[in-house]
Amino acid sequence: MSSFVLVAAVFLASSVEMVEALTIVLAAGTRSWRSALEGTGVAIVVLGLLVGIVGIPLVKYVPISTMRLVIGALLLIFGLQWLRKAILRASGLKAMHNEDEIYQKEVARLGAIPGSTTGRDATAFTVAFKGVVLEGLEVVIVVLTLGVANHRLALAAYAAAAAVLIIGLIGVVVSRQLSKVPENAMKMAVGLMLVSFGSFWSGEGMGVHWPLSDLSILGLIALYGLATSIMIKVLGGVRPRLATAEEAR
Repeated sequence: MSSFVLVAAVFLASSVEMVEALTIVLAAGTRSWRSALEGTGVAIVVLGLLVGIVGIPLVKYVPISTMRLVIGALLLIFGLQWLRKAILRASGLKAMHNEDEIYQKEVARLGAIPGSTTGRDATAFTVAFKGVVLEGLEVVIVVLTLGVANHRLALAAYAAAAAVLIIGLIGVVVSRQLSKVPENAMKMAVGLMLVSFGSFWSGEGMGVHWPLSDLSILGLIALYGLATSIMIKVLGGVRPRLATAEEAR
């Protein structure tokens, strides 16, 4: 069961980051598709090498108890950041992420930069490469932490690769409808999974024996999910009061 949750967490996290990277690549493609795709390809190779260079030694040489304690703490921090943003957006205290708007702004910015818009273009290559690497680093962290701590690095890498492929293909078809992707719901799901895995592995690293073994992860997801829904309702009630106080000034 933990393998299913691991695959789901990696796939969803990779999908979210892929949507954001795709926005940048599509904008860079308006200058030169050839250069944008070359930059994307090089970035994917760099990220893949990073997983292999860092992940394989960790699996072979670091004790599993130490890995789970450290990685569990990292997952808690990482997951709480995702969850915080998702809760604020779901409660209306933070604006939703609009990929279409970001795309239009990026196209306008790139259009103002002088240079070749046919054949190879250094700006398109650099923007695509940097965008994919920066967004992909979060995917690498998720793949390494979840894969290494559970000794399923290959499975986590396959899940990430599947997300990149699927979202990439979908993006080609619906490139102008990026805002319709339920990104905040995906981020919330990923945040819940990362926090749950982080709690589980931190506990194991400290010698905690979970009563249902790996099935305890599902219980943690349900518990954190309940707490998240309560927070969204509470914060959603705060928003009207803040608006009223602002109007009264």
